[in-house]
Amino acid sequence: MIVIKYGGHALPKANEPDEILSVIARHHLEGNRVVLVHGGGPQIDAELTLHGIEKKMVSGYRYTTPEVFEVVQQVLSGQVLRTLTNGLTGLGVLSIGLSAADARLITAKKFSPVVEGVETDIGLVGDIDAVNPEILTLLLESGYLPVVSPVAVNASGQGLNVNADIAAGAIAGALQVDEVIFMTDVAGIYRNWPDINSVISEISKAELASLQPSFSEGMVPKVKAALNALESGAKKVRIIDGRNAANLANALLGFGGTVVVP
Repeated sequence: MIVIKYGGHALPKANEPDEILSVIARHHLEGNRVVLVHGGGPQIDAELTLHGIEKKMVSGYRYTTPEVFEVVQQVLSGQVLRTLTNGLTGLGVLSIGLSAADARLITAKKFSPVVEGVETDIGLVGDIDAVNPEILTLLLESGYLPVVSPVAVNASGQGLNVNADIAAGAIAGALQVDEVIFMTDVAGIYRNWPDINSVISEISKAELASLQPSFSEGMVPKVKAALNALESGAKKVRIIDGRNAANLANALLGFGGTVVVP
């Protein structure tokens, strides 16, 4: 069983063929169990611009006012989720789209990152409080491919924007998957960012944790998600450049990117 996190930067432009989905569909139809968790940062940015709403990022997380949250929910649990499930349906896959809030898949709590030593309020952003993978287990056992948007709720029902990497890592850990694959727009984890020649082929969880303070922007939640996934039960993490379908095909065969092991 694997979890694939499909990053927004890897998603194709509108009306373009999605070769990534073809690779995922083929893997599923060969009898493998797959959960697909997606992001949608560029898609959210475009919609915010359309509505004249300012985009603001803090330590790799989106500053989420109630106004921004409405756009996040609309784009992730609507536009992107439906595009992916529709595409998989066209490829012969029985896919089911759901948000992380459905069936209490992820119950979140408000998250305030520490920025320059100060805990900072970034709005309706959530971190993992609890994961209940029962709905995913039922769907997987029945032959479906679940597609999950990272929009969760807290215990009181307040919607929260959970970073897609964090959501994918939590789900992977709860399902104790064989591997979670993070598809992004870089080749893997760089020992000396942004030196492209310093991509690490394999690294232990302990060594990655020691490098964690050196990462910035979008790599911050990705590394946090990788470590959390391993700590909570996933057997392996792989980070790849997901803009090329061949990279995902190779990853499913055990090659490429950066592998993080316990």
